[in-house]
Amino acid sequence: MTLAADNQTVVTPQVHRERASSLWRDARRRFFRNKLAVAAFIVMMFLILTAVFADVLAPAPYDYSVLSDALQFPSRAHWLGTDSVGRDYMSRLIYGARTSLIVGFSVQAVALAIGVPLGLLAGMRGGWVDYIVMRWVEVLTAIPGVLFALFLISILGTHQNGPQSLRNVILAIGLIGWIDICRLTRAQLLSLREKDYVLAARAIGSSSFRIAGRHLLPNALAPLIVAVTLGVPAAIFAEAGLSFLGFGINEPLPSWGKMVADSNSYIRVYWHLGFFPTLMIALTMLSFAFVGDGMRDALDPNQTK
Repeated sequence: MTLAADNQTVVTPQVHRERASSLWRDARRRFFRNKLAVAAFIVMMFLILTAVFADVLAPAPYDYSVLSDALQFPSRAHWLGTDSVGRDYMSRLIYGARTSLIVGFSVQAVALAIGVPLGLLAGMRGGWVDYIVMRWVEVLTAIPGVLFALFLISILGTHQNGPQSLRNVILAIGLIGWIDICRLTRAQLLSLREKDYVLAARAIGSSSFRIAGRHLLPNALAPLIVAVTLGVPAAIFAEAGLSFLGFGINEPLPSWGKMVADSNSYIRVYWHLGFFPTLMIALTMLSFAFVGDGMRDALDPNQTK
């Protein structure tokens, strides 16, 4: 509904909701027209369901070992073979999906918890607050991310059990993963805070927190969703790299990166030990990357319907 007064058009909240609903509906339609993104979305959902129902799908516990069955090739008893201590490799891969996705989503949660408030603070306040936040961001950007993660894990401890090492990896990657989220949030607020609806909200006495929560964050949500979707595979790859170097997930918790590292001693003969976890890492990264690209195109307001 619109009301005309003095040749000006006032848009009611109902019209705002209808436009927002139309934006997300059009974005969903554009996304499902992207066949590559839809195929990647199906793979992504399969991986997520595999991780959620790992206890049901895995033929054996991930830490169940039979030494007499060590280093077997794929067979009817063990569809993907066994590792060097006789653990079913298919079970390890399935539980490895849970580990990787926990790392991916938890790292993004840490990044959002740190990056969004700092980006809001820098973008809303400006001045010396923005100067301090951005100088700190620049200092952390100058430090190589992998080296900083290795430094943090060394401080937190490298010889802890599986769950504790998982927590350390999440913290180490998350504490360097918020930088891009902070920059993106700040950039969005700098472009949105001078919009007419923000100036109108200030004119009627709305507080900065209300303006940020009701007007700025909802309009900055689309690029943040894309950034998180693309950040999940980056976090998974970082965890795989740390585990490959021996600074990631510790036994007995399965990790695809550590499985690849453990296969180095046997790769010339037992090809399956390195092939299957590498394939899973590649599929996971590609699926999330293609979904992120599809969402970026779908949420672009310049795209036609």
